[in-house]
Amino acid sequence: MVLQHRISLLFLIFSCPIVLTDSCNSRCLANILIAKKMKSAPQANNCTVNVTITSMQYETLSFDTKNMQMSSRVKVNMMWTDQELEWNDTISNAKAVMLPVDKIWTPELVLDNAIDVTVKPYTNDVQVTRNGTVDYAVILFIAVSCNDINLFSYPFVKGKCSVAINGWNQSFCELNLTQPTNISNVGGIQGEWETVSVTVEQDETFQNRRYLSVSLSISPFSAVVTLILPSILIMLADLVTFALPVQGGERNNLKVTLVLSFTMFLLILNDHLSSGGRCSPILHYHFCFCLVNLVLSMVMSIVLTHLTLDERFLPCKCSKNLKPPPKTASLGQDEADAGVIAITRSSDLPSEVASLQKIVNFLENIDQKEQVANSNVAFVDRLDKICFCFFLFIDIIYIIIVVVVTRTDLCKEKKKVFWDTEDDNNYYYIGGALYFFNGTEYENY
Repeated sequence: MVLQHRISLLFLIFSCPIVLTDSCNSRCLANILIAKKMKSAPQANNCTVNVTITSMQYETLSFDTKNMQMSSRVKVNMMWTDQELEWNDTISNAKAVMLPVDKIWTPELVLDNAIDVTVKPYTNDVQVTRNGTVDYAVILFIAVSCNDINLFSYPFVKGKCSVAINGWNQSFCELNLTQPTNISNVGGIQGEWETVSVTVEQDETFQNRRYLSVSLSISPFSAVVTLILPSILIMLADLVTFALPVQGGERNNLKVTLVLSFTMFLLILNDHLSSGGRCSPILHYHFCFCLVNLVLSMVMSIVLTHLTLDERFLPCKCSKNLKPPPKTASLGQDEADAGVIAITRSSDLPSEVASLQKIVNFLENIDQKEQVANSNVAFVDRLDKICFCFFLFIDIIYIIIVVVVTRTDLCKEKKKVFWDTEDDNNYYYIGGALYFFNGTEYENY
């Protein structure tokens, strides 16, 4: 009886794995793995976690030219092996199982140059295979500063913006990311900016740091139509206004209108384009030159209009052929003389002679005033032609300078270092031993 009981007990013990194998399905297996509470990182003897990024999808959402900030969406697919999550056939025949993403450890990515980061799991579940390989996907919404892009030749700009996605690196432990060579780029054009390509590049100074290099370019059509072309047309209209007569206020009114219109475009430029930094866009200098040119042209036109009306504004004018009018002559005296002439009787000979003399003086004064007025007009016309030639010469010289400056690379922004070097203490494992790299050689730690 005792022997039979022992045989039955042994049969029950050896039959348990078979019962578990037949009864433990994928959901049962998932519950077993969840019960292990593997929330800590799978650490090897050298305290290093190796994570492979199988694929990466990049999309530029927007680009703020005023603040030089780029917002992007990056989908990262990662894989790593956690030996504590593997199982054999004695537990379950399932090849893979789905686990909740918050029940196991998942890697945290480090973005050194990010202004704002939002991390969302692509799904609420992760896939774990029989050998403990975890397949995990995450979506990153990233905002980075792109001050490395040189806006000096705006709107004809091409540059690169960096998105530093790496693992963390402490004194002894690190999360080592193996990044893919090819990155898929979706969504090419965002406003005036276009994403040309996205590549993974390695930093020249920090050998263990890599980053996404996003090549961007501006479509110049919008800026040319809304900013550059109107400024050129306004400057051309200002030169054409010299064809209007100086007398009257038509030219002055038109020049004031041009100045006010250009001020509106200057406000649009200030709201749209960044003006800070060492390499300020040349478009700011262009608008400044145009505004000063328009204001000077308006002031000169007003002065010339005054010169046609009042000769006292002509201290440098000299006329050899014309005699200045008598200082004692005045309009009131001329009117009085005209009244005397009208009432003089022809019977009084001396009075008639005096009246004739006054008539002659009156006519001579009128003729001198007409000659002075004509002289003022001729002198102002000469000054007007000189001003036109001066502004035309200045505009031609300015166009040549702009062409030369835009053809040469006069302004270069220095590349900024955005890595957090305090966490990178240059500790390495070589042959199972820990070494410290002091910049020139390795020292055993």
